[in-house]
Amino acid sequence: MVSVVIPAYNEEKALPHTLGELLRQQGHYEVIVVDGGSTDRTHECIQEFTLGTQHSALKSFQFLTAPKGRASQMNTGAKHASGDWLLFLHADTVLPAGAIQRLNEMERDQTVQAGGFMHQFSGDDWRLKLISFLDNFRCIRSRIIYGDQALFVRRALFERLGGFPNMRILEDVAFCETLLKVTNPLILSSYVVTDARKFLKMGIWRSFVRVLLIILHVEFRLPVLPRAFFQDIR
Repeated sequence: MVSVVIPAYNEEKALPHTLGELLRQQGHYEVIVVDGGSTDRTHECIQEFTLGTQHSALKSFQFLTAPKGRASQMNTGAKHASGDWLLFLHADTVLPAGAIQRLNEMERDQTVQAGGFMHQFSGDDWRLKLISFLDNFRCIRSRIIYGDQALFVRRALFERLGGFPNMRILEDVAFCETLLKVTNPLILSSYVVTDARKFLKMGIWRSFVRVLLIILHVEFRLPVLPRAFFQDIR
């Protein structure tokens, strides 16, 4: 079974679509949404979602809370998961058709211990397509899977590696660096689609530079960035 873990914080705009598309998935799976203290209609969106689960392939649904922060929220969700696979899905990202079934089919193939999907943004803006192209090229070469690529990993391996490190940013990169020491993640050719609204709201190039600076900040231990730099965009 696949345990889909979704960290959420003030995601009333994107979460309904993500959950609605998730209900379309066939296969054996459960959903665990972990809220980080939302103050908008995120809770109401989750309640509305649970009304439709009886008509889907979904086996169970859990709604949990945890201190705000993707690492904290995803680790909490993983502790309550029962599936062989843990699939970490951002609240504004939609899985490709057949994703759950594909993972179900790979459950017995122990040569595959972790992986992720190719990535693209919603919409037709060429700049977003360029950013996704560069990101996918980076991922194929480095095998470092970003959080918005729907990282999946065997639950037993995730627990053995200690889960996501308690970092404020780029916990996905840090975890994958550890993951690469024990396995070679599989990059599936199908695409997850991330809602582009946050990039559009901040400005595409500004958003790209922001992400790049965060990576450089972590990788090369640059001086601490100002708190305003990490302001949530919703």
